[in-house]
Amino acid sequence: MPVTFRRRSRSRPVWPLLILLAFVVSLLPHHALAQGFTTRAKAAVLLDADTGAIYYQFNADQPLPPASISKLMTAAVVFRALKEGRLKLTDEFTMSEHAWRTGGAPSRTSSMFVPINTTATIDELLKGLIIQSGNDAAICLAEGLGGSEAQFAKRMTVEARNIGLSKSTFANPSGLYDPEQLMTAREIAILARYLIKEYPEYYPIFSQRLFEYRKHKFYNRNPLLPLDIGADGLKTGFVKESGYNLVGSTVQGGKRLIVVVLGLATEAERTSEARRLLDWGYRSFAPAKLFDDGEIVGSARVWGGETFFVPLTGKGPVTVILPRVPENPRLKAEIVYDGPLKPPVRKGDKVAVLRITTQSNSVNEIPLYAAQDVEPGGLMRRGLDSLAHMALSLVRL
Repeated sequence: MPVTFRRRSRSRPVWPLLILLAFVVSLLPHHALAQGFTTRAKAAVLLDADTGAIYYQFNADQPLPPASISKLMTAAVVFRALKEGRLKLTDEFTMSEHAWRTGGAPSRTSSMFVPINTTATIDELLKGLIIQSGNDAAICLAEGLGGSEAQFAKRMTVEARNIGLSKSTFANPSGLYDPEQLMTAREIAILARYLIKEYPEYYPIFSQRLFEYRKHKFYNRNPLLPLDIGADGLKTGFVKESGYNLVGSTVQGGKRLIVVVLGLATEAERTSEARRLLDWGYRSFAPAKLFDDGEIVGSARVWGGETFFVPLTGKGPVTVILPRVPENPRLKAEIVYDGPLKPPVRKGDKVAVLRITTQSNSVNEIPLYAAQDVEPGGLMRRGLDSLAHMALSLVRL
């Protein structure tokens, strides 16, 4: 049962980890459940919301038009303003002529139908944005917070970078097609996880089935919500350039999964593909504890310190999600960090991650922390380290 370990940065192999991984996988049920998954989507991701583990990925880093899934980032900017006290749910914004013509009734696109030059509360606009996917609500929020769509789109991109999304770019708050409006399936999943964890007070809007505004009744467009699968969010999207997109989240048996499927041909295919991927994820993976709280996982190279290496540990037990695999699984374990580290290193500093990749391309990344302090060494120690570094570089060449 081969398990490989590939070093990154200047970490040392941790042979007990290899033995333990092989042992853990041997204990998992040998059902032929995770033989693989294929999708009709242009891109797809299935993510464990608790651990951040990627169960499945296909074209996960290809930038694609997100359509109305962009509204998740619009919501993220508004949620931050609410959380920081710069905005209240009872505040009101006025529906401008531009917002009305571009995203309202005259646009013949998804609309909340706020009359021109009429005010709506932030609470109403958020529900119109999320439940009805109103483009007029998105533009009204953008103008009220940013002054214009263009200025607000810059805020969206800044917020994306703050969250850790490096590839997403935004040109408008609605998701109406623009060649510069692009997101990846991976970053959509990360954004969904962020919203769930960072804004639990506002997340219930995503599961609200009905929103009544004036004479209108808007039913949530998320096709997963009526299904008996524990769905409680998040968002659909469609423009002709993108195809049918969906990001959803479900909870079953206390475990939350986030699914992203992009570029499907029909609404029905979008729903069935998302559900099929969720069903596969729930039945094909199981948790496995690799290390107890405080147990040493490995070490990282330190240059110019009192010691050459600092031991690494998790914060609490180190648990990963592994597939229920057939015979002869292959796993790759890496300790990844930017190194060598430079002292001083303090106990508890996050300095590395343990990355475990399976043969089905599922990925777990667990943060690792320094288990002890490492102070700067003396001049002699730094000199020896420099010689050792030069020697290792020559050996690699």
